[in-house]
Amino acid sequence: MAFLCLILTSAITLILPMIVKDMINATLVTNDSDLLNSRTWDLVIVISLQLVFAVLTNFILGFVANRVTADFRIEFFQHVQRLSLSFFQNRRVGELLSRLGNDITVIQNALVTIPVAVLRQTIMLIGGLAIIFYLNWKLTGLILLILPPLMLFARIFGRRLRKLAEKVQDQLAGAAVVLEEVASSIQVVKSYTREPYEQKRFEEGIETALEAEIEKLKISSFFGPFILFLTFMVSASLVWYGGHQVMQGQTSYGELAAFFLYAIIIAGPIGTFVRLYTQVQESLGAVRRVYEILDTPPEILQPENPVRLERIEGRIEFKEVLFAYHDDQSVLHNVSFKIEPGQRAALVGPSGAGKSTIVALLHRFFDAGSGAICLDGQDIKTLDLQTYLGQVALVPQDTILFGGTVRENILYGKLEATEEEVIQAARSAHAHEFISQLEKGYDTSVGEKGVKLSGGERQRIAIARAVLKDPKILILDEATSSLDTQSESLIQDALEKLMKNRTTFIIAHRLSTVHHADQILVLDKGALKESGTHQSLMQTEGLYHKLYTMRTFEEPVALETGSDPS
Repeated sequence: MAFLCLILTSAITLILPMIVKDMINATLVTNDSDLLNSRTWDLVIVISLQLVFAVLTNFILGFVANRVTADFRIEFFQHVQRLSLSFFQNRRVGELLSRLGNDITVIQNALVTIPVAVLRQTIMLIGGLAIIFYLNWKLTGLILLILPPLMLFARIFGRRLRKLAEKVQDQLAGAAVVLEEVASSIQVVKSYTREPYEQKRFEEGIETALEAEIEKLKISSFFGPFILFLTFMVSASLVWYGGHQVMQGQTSYGELAAFFLYAIIIAGPIGTFVRLYTQVQESLGAVRRVYEILDTPPEILQPENPVRLERIEGRIEFKEVLFAYHDDQSVLHNVSFKIEPGQRAALVGPSGAGKSTIVALLHRFFDAGSGAICLDGQDIKTLDLQTYLGQVALVPQDTILFGGTVRENILYGKLEATEEEVIQAARSAHAHEFISQLEKGYDTSVGEKGVKLSGGERQRIAIARAVLKDPKILILDEATSSLDTQSESLIQDALEKLMKNRTTFIIAHRLSTVHHADQILVLDKGALKESGTHQSLMQTEGLYHKLYTMRTFEEPVALETGSDPS
């Protein structure tokens, strides 16, 4: 519909000079009042039609432009969510926000504005040239003289504009990164009084972008007047040459006026094509930045023929699992173990031993380089990804809450849960009591990342979220080490309820919390050194015995900070 209206609007524009030609000839040559009156009414009708079609064109194309941009942003966000964890480890949030916002706005011109302008100006150029060639082929040659210098100018400066546009977007993205980092770490910034330092970082990004923008401005500021100069030069030549033809009786006043109007109509598309070329060059920088993300394939893919287990027991087995984040840096070395349904497995070892990597592999944030990880005897790579992850829940040490209400954060575990289910989950996590005392109860906003709540309150909401999800496999990144004794006691009781009849992996930072684990997996430098119960490992006096003895000796110091080592 938009293109049809656009074609009609352009066609009407090409008709106008012909009507004006007849009106001038009727006035100056034939002195025909009837023809003048008739052509005047024709002009009014044509202009009115042009108004209607132009309004429709502008509205529809505006709607399409905004719809395309919205769809582009939705597709970008959807793709980013599909990407693997390794992608986010190498990217910063501010950079993604810049590409989602600034770059896609620039691309809007490439997707909608430029094609529409090309169609409109092509109709005007081809139609105008055909008509003026019919009217006077000699004058047509003068108009064509404007093309070579414009094409040369566009070629010289187009590439320069593209590089400058990319530089501007990159620097703005850098400034957005600084803003995001400062906003998310404002407590650290203020604590270390680093406001001047962060201000300098932000200003450097903005000033560099400004310098590139000014370089672009130098080119674009010259570009418009240069086109206008050429247009006036050609127009002056047309008036001079056409005037002599009128004096010699070779053409009429009306034809000269019509030709002059067509010359102006044609000069517009010629200049617009050159401007569009430079806009395309600028847009290509944004296109490159956005498609760098969109062309990044996710590493974790849904199997072609996924297996859906009808009944999940929760038996987890690692079979000779080897994994490396980088090709030359192996993190896990042939790790093998088996955890039966409902058992509790504790992962212990020094920092960098591979505990978090095992949890990441269980989540399929990454896939093992070799070996297999099986759920109830089935390789998790062959399972339906959504179904499998629906059976895994994580309660992290650093609780992650979203900036909505308490209810929305608990419902994240099961979006379709009823109010009764939400309250029951909160009761199981010992969270209902403090939630009820909040100003708006379950509808209270928790603030950015839950800053309005204490650490213990955030942790209990996270546990309620996991209770609501009701997973078969539970992963606990020991969540009580930094809490006061009262909060730790409540959370420990909530975790005991949560772990019942679930296969549970506990990342243990304090070895005194793993006494009752069914299996303790002792890791060191990516290898499984020992496994067994607390009693058996203490008797062998290996690495676990050494770590436990050392940590037990250190833990009384924690009493002074309010932690409970028992």
